[in-house]
Amino acid sequence: MSPIHAASSDVAFTPAVKAIQIRKGSREAYAAHGDWRTGIDENLAAFLGEATSFYLATASAEGQPYIQHRGGPKGFIKILDENTLAFADYAGNRQYITQGNLSENPKAYIFVMDYARRRRVKLWGEAKVIDDDPALLQSLMPKGYRARPEQVILFRISAWDTNCPQHIPQKFDAADVAAALAARDARIGELETEVAALRKTLASDLPD
Repeated sequence: MSPIHAASSDVAFTPAVKAIQIRKGSREAYAAHGDWRTGIDENLAAFLGEATSFYLATASAEGQPYIQHRGGPKGFIKILDENTLAFADYAGNRQYITQGNLSENPKAYIFVMDYARRRRVKLWGEAKVIDDDPALLQSLMPKGYRARPEQVILFRISAWDTNCPQHIPQKFDAADVAAALAARDARIGELETEVAALRKTLASDLPD
């Protein structure tokens, strides 16, 4: 059973962490900052709805950490209720490290990075694998996405927080860059057509 925390941020700010914060002078600022959020609000829902990628961290019973990437089209992360996320877990290299870890230690962590807008969100919670509910699996599968769904992962949020954009390099997805370039090229084509028409009009207005 998970411990009951006095504050939601205690999921990360353990006594050892707080001791270091005190020693290094940041504890007072974090204490004044207040509790972290525990429910999914409109801003988080919108952020997750645009995400095409995130990292899922788990650990074995001995505490050995493991991080695995999860990706899909926008909207592949589904919100089931105010505290629960879910997504279809696709067949991959069949190592099953994440599933093995969750079978003995439900604690998990999701890290979502938006490089284009230089934003990042951290979510602490517990996760579990559901591999015997085909109806739920199909309901979570993005329409038209070419992947073979294998199981469902549910993630119940204990706390979440954001980070400042400091040191985040700005990067853009190839599809977004291609769309921007296509729009630019289309506009250039429109302007070239307008210029050609203006030149033709000017030439016809000139006296012989």
